[in-house]
Amino acid sequence: MGKRILLTATGSLGDLHPFLAIGMGLHARGHAVTVATSKFYRTKVERTGLGFAPMGPHFESLSPEQARGVMNARRGPELLVRQMLYPAVPAVYAEVMDALRGADAVVTHPITFASQIAAEKSRLPWVSTVTAPLSFFSRYDPSVLAPAPFLAKLRGLGPGVNGLIMRMGRAWTKTWMKPIAEFRASLGMPPGQDPLFAGQHSPERVLAMFSRVLAEPQPDWPRQAQAIGFPFYDQAEHGQGLDPELERFLDAGPPPVVFTLGSSAVLDAGTFYQESLAAAKRLGCRAVLLAGANAVAGPLPAGTAVFAYAPYSQILPRAAAVVHQGGIGTCGQALAAGRPMLVMPYAFDQPDNAARLERLGVARVIRRKDYTAQRAAAELDCLRSDARYAQCAAEAGCRVREEDAVRAACDAVEECMGSGSTPARASV
Repeated sequence: MGKRILLTATGSLGDLHPFLAIGMGLHARGHAVTVATSKFYRTKVERTGLGFAPMGPHFESLSPEQARGVMNARRGPELLVRQMLYPAVPAVYAEVMDALRGADAVVTHPITFASQIAAEKSRLPWVSTVTAPLSFFSRYDPSVLAPAPFLAKLRGLGPGVNGLIMRMGRAWTKTWMKPIAEFRASLGMPPGQDPLFAGQHSPERVLAMFSRVLAEPQPDWPRQAQAIGFPFYDQAEHGQGLDPELERFLDAGPPPVVFTLGSSAVLDAGTFYQESLAAAKRLGCRAVLLAGANAVAGPLPAGTAVFAYAPYSQILPRAAAVVHQGGIGTCGQALAAGRPMLVMPYAFDQPDNAARLERLGVARVIRRKDYTAQRAAAELDCLRSDARYAQCAAEAGCRVREEDAVRAACDAVEECMGSGSTPARASV
């Protein structure tokens, strides 16, 4: 018999989409699935046929100033966690507990701190997720930390030094946890582990929702971790196909370079789209800019087009290359498309994702402050003139497309509820 399952997610579309994919997979197996997330995404969730429950913070109220602050590499994580997420925990906890009434299991996102507490308090079967390798903070496979990217130079010194760096990071953020410990105490719960680190992980199952192309399981991952690949969901806001005008543009000439900043960095685009247009003009290549609500002033050069949004799974396979911000959702779609990339990371997991793509041989990386038309054109010229990038991207794409992350996730959730098939476990 079908079960009632609550999925909780917060953040950008790169955070929400994997949960929609898993939710639709569970729904197809006969389960009643509700997605708890920001009211901003209600229509998107309900269009999939899944249930919706409101769960803050409701990011539709994010001001341009807040967007710039959150996307700051050094200060963004502290601003998001200490000023936006942690203060909202008591109110969000009440929303989640209401949504959990009658539920048989809960699946949580790494930064839905209130839902992690609710899962523990309710004693329901709990599956947690990790959306990017950064969240494991492995000393064997150390990540690039956005506030201190220079520490990546110590990567080759081994797990001893890398472990020391991780411990320093935990010490730096330890004081952030005080409001969480106080709220848990008000519920009669012990302080628990730091929710930014071990506290985010369910003791039952942790789903690593990214491809092993990006990161292989490590000895210090939680023993209950399971690498499943990218759970892809990617549909247009209205209908299933590309905008007819975009379809005509793609059909009218050779593959364009696609420039995009995902759904979060696009709120702090700066001069990215202006410089990108100029870079395409320098190269003499066709270009598509996915610019969200950003206005691109002036007449467009020949062979260029601007659209607010397009489903990545439908446009990226038709691109010559992809220029993007390094968000995990965009990385996954670009990898699946098998296209070489130029990555301009902002904050959070983006610098680490960019470094992994660079080591994989599918991308070149440029710092945000260095992103000019001249520099972007030079980097793109390297991508298209060196056949190794296209070859590595094609090979990585084949590996990513072979993974069936939705099936693996559904199997894992059912196993935790005591039903369904036993999923293949990752070796760690």
